[in-house]
Amino acid sequence: MNRFAYLTSGFAVKALSRLSKARINIHGKENLPEGTSIFVINHFTRIETLLMPYYIYHLTGLPVWSLADYGLFKGSLGVYLDKVGAVSTKNPDRDRIIVKSLVAGEANWIIFPEGFMVKTKKIFEKGQFMVSSPDGYHRPHTGAATLALRAEFYRRRLLRIRENSPDEARRVSELFGMDSVKSVSEKPIYIVPVNITYYPIRARENILNKLAENLLEDMPERATEEIMIEGTMLLSGVDIDIRFGKPIPVGDFICYTPIENDIAAIYEINFDDPIPSKQVMQNISLIIMQKYMSAIYSMTTVNHDHLFASVLKQIPFQKIDEADLRRRVFLAASLNLGKSDIFHHTSLDADQTHLLTDDRYNKYKEFIAIATEKGVIRKEGSTLVKDASKSSAPSDFHRMRIENPVSVIANEVEPLAVLQRHIRGIAWQPAFRIRRRVLNYLQNREVLKFENDYRNYYIEGESKGREIGEPFLLRGASKDMGVVLIHGYMAAPAEVRELAEYLARRGLWVYCPRLKGHGTAPDDLALRSHKDWIESVDAGYAVMSSLCRQVVAGGFSTGAALALDLAARVSEVRGVFAVCPPLRLQDFAARFAPAVDTWNRLMTKVHLGAKKEFVENRPENPHINYVRNPISGVKEIGELMDLLEPRLSQITIPAMIIQTLNDPVVNYKGSREIFGMLGSEDKQYILFNFDRHGILMGKGSHKVHEAIWNFIKYL
Repeated sequence: MNRFAYLTSGFAVKALSRLSKARINIHGKENLPEGTSIFVINHFTRIETLLMPYYIYHLTGLPVWSLADYGLFKGSLGVYLDKVGAVSTKNPDRDRIIVKSLVAGEANWIIFPEGFMVKTKKIFEKGQFMVSSPDGYHRPHTGAATLALRAEFYRRRLLRIRENSPDEARRVSELFGMDSVKSVSEKPIYIVPVNITYYPIRARENILNKLAENLLEDMPERATEEIMIEGTMLLSGVDIDIRFGKPIPVGDFICYTPIENDIAAIYEINFDDPIPSKQVMQNISLIIMQKYMSAIYSMTTVNHDHLFASVLKQIPFQKIDEADLRRRVFLAASLNLGKSDIFHHTSLDADQTHLLTDDRYNKYKEFIAIATEKGVIRKEGSTLVKDASKSSAPSDFHRMRIENPVSVIANEVEPLAVLQRHIRGIAWQPAFRIRRRVLNYLQNREVLKFENDYRNYYIEGESKGREIGEPFLLRGASKDMGVVLIHGYMAAPAEVRELAEYLARRGLWVYCPRLKGHGTAPDDLALRSHKDWIESVDAGYAVMSSLCRQVVAGGFSTGAALALDLAARVSEVRGVFAVCPPLRLQDFAARFAPAVDTWNRLMTKVHLGAKKEFVENRPENPHINYVRNPISGVKEIGELMDLLEPRLSQITIPAMIIQTLNDPVVNYKGSREIFGMLGSEDKQYILFNFDRHGILMGKGSHKVHEAIWNFIKYL
């Protein structure tokens, strides 16, 4: 190996990493053992052959050599590969070189047990590891296991016989080209399983295609396909999760009498001599191969594409409602993957309710776009129609990443038995049961969140009773229409209970979510953001849309702003009403809330106590509202309104704004501006002459209730 060439290639990889938009995440560094190892890695792109030697070298401090296909050792490329420590698969001294470097502790090795790039990711068939190739299926190679066993065999043999048979020890060390027996490493040899998962997998024309076409005439189709896939990954941005598994100590597998006898034998044993324990070692290599293959593929980093592709594949129906598919994937994504020993992408750590509402992270949109583009499905209105031929007819091995990436994505997680059972249980259930499961899951989750927050933030004498803050669902007479009813700032679901009960008596289902930070204590609210409130509202919408065919969104004060925000984001909302929605707060001090909040953060950073975190609140309903108002919360209301204002024109559904003229909190001129900004043709503005903010409760509130009912009943 030419060290200069090796380091130069490392600099090239580092430069490439900086130029690309790929995000490389390394997991399991603590699993890297002391001593030399063979790293067995799944092989999907040529990116692995560039990245892995570089990263393993920097993590272990040892040179990293690898096997490369003999066809690459031609011309200048062959010279370069030879200099950076690659060995041709057809080099007659291949095995001896690998064993010697491991025995001497000189280098780590990379071996791809599939033997080549598995572009289909199909490595599992009928419960067994079977690698697909252009020529059919074959078992994964046992070469890594065999070489590691042979290296550990000779390492132990040399250490054993150097005392009682020094001449044989010297002969064997010379056989391997070692200076002396003292060159033998005292550290055991390991096999380290490694998984690399790419997300997302997409193929598009890119600048690398154009460069290659300009430089090369009659570029091979395989090269075009590879540049489209791998170029898109590097240039458009892809998450690359590299996960090192627990090392497999090869020495644990050679504690058998026939092998021990051969290790201790004082007679000559040459490198390729048939020894009595050869068959035993071959059998052990099969066991080790199964072990590292299971380890490699159990570390696949599951992502949203895996869930969508797997659910779509396993659903036994040709036609699938879009909302139904999203519910099924929501359930799959909401599985506690960590407790199931399933590694997962960081995007699955967050609340997955967005899959049921506005898909604001584009997880569904991007998957459906690629599935429709490749003809895996076609859309008929809100119905997805599967093309059965895409899952049954075999695709060209070298074109599958382009022609049917959905199957490639589904293939990758086939070995994850726990995940497959979970997805199968979701895919085969009828739609009405899926709706019920989503409903129960969300209701139970929101109640549990409230119970945990109430317990953690409860303040004696300040927190209200549990019945004030707990989210609730009121049953209606028909599932045609349901209402998501959202309470205001520093309040709780009890604030809108009178209206909820009024609407329920008229046959509507009503769900009143609890906004995060509310119904517990002001100290809880001080830690929450408007994004937390939006997630609470989304959960409420998901509950109601699982129950009723149509959903109306409505709210009071800050809850009104959140209802408008929901209507702007989720096109399926049938109508929206907003009672006293804020655009500008009448309270003059609120204008300074962002500045005060910034001051508080600065004081915290420099460990000074000159902070003002709360101001006194004199609520209209002290049995519901907080008596301390966190400054950070007022700032969050301002940020919510800044977020909402440009979205108001996107609301085109029937809408109603209700305001009171003498509102001491919300300026009626602001709500009038909101009304003017709405994009709805069917909209109405009602101004009542009350002298209070909380007009959904108390004297005259029945007039507001009636106005809301009259709006809803004609939708």
